[in-house]
Amino acid sequence: MSLVKSRDTKPELVVRRLVHSMGYRFRLHRTDLPGKPDIVFPGRKAIVMVNGCFWHGHDCKRGARQPKANSEYWKAKVSRNVSRDARVVEALNLAGWRVLTVWECDLTDLASLRGKLHQFLERTTTRSDPTLQP
Repeated sequence: MSLVKSRDTKPELVVRRLVHSMGYRFRLHRTDLPGKPDIVFPGRKAIVMVNGCFWHGHDCKRGARQPKANSEYWKAKVSRNVSRDARVVEALNLAGWRVLTVWECDLTDLASLRGKLHQFLERTTTRSDPTLQP
């Protein structure tokens, strides 16, 4: 597992290139924020997390597959990752940041992903905005 990268992964590089080509500028892996988010837009108070489907337990075909060898270990490992991700997103939201998770499987349709990113980044309201609460 030492060969598994936590930053500068292929999906992350694809998303970074896409966002940069759209004209947005960002910071990478801010260590002062919970979870060291992948892509940070400080002026927009927005964060894009790029997650691998298997490693973060996505409900797509790739994320649902289970290794045959040492399956209990992997089930627990992915479960811990999912729990940690939820805690990190909650901490970021409480700190006033908006968070978008881009899954590895989202990269199959870059046009759709471009639209999703644009819509997320152009939205200026935050979760803590009282007008959004019922």
